[in-house]
Amino acid sequence: MKNITSTILLSLSITGGVFTSCDIDRFPNNYMSTDQVADNQEVLFDNMLNGMYAQLKTWSDPMHRLGEYAGDNMMIRGASTDAFYEFITYSRTPDNYRLQSFWDYGYKAIAQASNIIDMAKDTDDPEIKSKLGECFYVRGMMYFYLCRAFGRPYYQAPDKNLGVPIVNGTPSEEEISNLSLPDRSTVKETYQQAINDLRTAEKMITTPFKNANTASKEAAQAMLSRVYLYMSGTYQNPIKEYADSARYYADLIINSPQFHLVSREDYMKSARTAPENYPEAIFVIKRLAADFPGDDYYYGIGGMYSNIGGMGWGEMYASAKYIDLLNETKRNDWRKGDDGIVDARAKFIEPQYSVDDNGNYTEVLRFITPNAAGTGYTYVQLRVDKDKDKMECWTVDENNKPKDKYPISLYTGRAPEEEYYTINYNGATYTGVIDYEMSLNNGYPMFYITKCSREDNLESQLHSPIISRLDEMYLNRAEAYVKLGNLEGARDDVNKIRTRAINDKAAYDESTFSANAAELVDKERQLELAYQAERSYDVFRNGGTLERKYPGPHPIDNVPATDYRVTYYIPQTAINSYPNGSTLTQNPTSDEGVILH
Repeated sequence: MKNITSTILLSLSITGGVFTSCDIDRFPNNYMSTDQVADNQEVLFDNMLNGMYAQLKTWSDPMHRLGEYAGDNMMIRGASTDAFYEFITYSRTPDNYRLQSFWDYGYKAIAQASNIIDMAKDTDDPEIKSKLGECFYVRGMMYFYLCRAFGRPYYQAPDKNLGVPIVNGTPSEEEISNLSLPDRSTVKETYQQAINDLRTAEKMITTPFKNANTASKEAAQAMLSRVYLYMSGTYQNPIKEYADSARYYADLIINSPQFHLVSREDYMKSARTAPENYPEAIFVIKRLAADFPGDDYYYGIGGMYSNIGGMGWGEMYASAKYIDLLNETKRNDWRKGDDGIVDARAKFIEPQYSVDDNGNYTEVLRFITPNAAGTGYTYVQLRVDKDKDKMECWTVDENNKPKDKYPISLYTGRAPEEEYYTINYNGATYTGVIDYEMSLNNGYPMFYITKCSREDNLESQLHSPIISRLDEMYLNRAEAYVKLGNLEGARDDVNKIRTRAINDKAAYDESTFSANAAELVDKERQLELAYQAERSYDVFRNGGTLERKYPGPHPIDNVPATDYRVTYYIPQTAINSYPNGSTLTQNPTSDEGVILH
């Protein structure tokens, strides 16, 4: 391995994605002095590699919030002063510290990866070459994630719309004062950078796959499948070359002996399974209990979705839209425990039922109505009287005594045992489900999301964010098949995921699937990949419209893929940190500035 003493600048930190003189004194994890470098070159290399991975831990938090909160799988119990609320409301601003953190740590990972690559690019050591491949993977992944957040969907003029700056490496100390940094490359150029890096990673990583905690040849292939899928156009106007590439790389993973779909029973335990022990995990950002000292579990990804082990805010819940999707085949009755779970994905939702002073549950009819202001929707829970001759609900007065009564009748659109009923309430007819009364937060039932909690069977918010998993590869291939006109291949792949989650009877027949192929693929992606930071991007990259007409304080106006708010603003700190003579262009601040063709 060539001498790496001169690469001490690898330790330079990046603020706002650029390098300024004030950054020189700040060093990331595992920094070593110049004297140590000379005597411990190989140790330094591994330490810097670990430092690169360490950036991903901090990066993964805003990454999740950008991708998931802007979707339709969750709702929040009320307005928040936290910066993440802008992601939920689409009130885009450049002065958002979580957005800045996503940008900063993304470019820190890029810089560390680039500098390691430059440090050892001439090595003949096969082990070092393989580790360099890991750096190419991380860099390519970062460019892709940054571009999908800050760049327009690929089908919209990728050669005109801007992606992100391509800055591969840290400038020398002597260069900093006279530095001229590049403006943003186009979306097309940024995607090509990601592809080049990921292909290089695929070629260079020769170490056999061990577990999902570090980058691998298979991780590069899985990410390439996703990148090409994002490039494959819409269902209406597919780009078949890219769709076929997405299929090709998905094939490699699906046919690999390293991975296999687990049973329904084991899938329901997946959130509790450490990634190194889960046969579907391809790449995850491994978190440890030691990463969360004291009460820091509150600040894990799962901390907003639930309170586990006494930790967590528990202020965000599964949306009514997602609950309805889970119940589409047949109702999941959480009252019955695992015996009531129809769709395995419902195992990651835990309704918080309330009990009376005697520890007893109260049955209610729960349904959704427009709110009083007419600006959104709200839940209603009315207690149920199951008389043998009639059924009715009632409101209660200030003394918790029955007040207004409403007759209810079985809803004919569902099986009787599912307990769906209709009610005429305040002059309109609604459909609801009989369930136990749920605890409310600001008037909203607390449907805890636990997919991001309890890893390694700990009663905590420990969770290792998922980057790539085998189930996604089947769904990537299914979408690619639809765009390539192979509906039977797409149906087979969707049914593999669907029947694993539900049962063989849930498989789509040929006529049903062929009539609604694109819709059914997207529906399965939403069910399967929920709470993995994919949903909003999946909607927009295919030219869809995000609809959130369900309870919560969020705006209920639709967000089409052509909306300027589909992309996040470049952090103002990054723009301000560019030196004189350099420009970092901001995204459009209105629909007039959006380039679609």
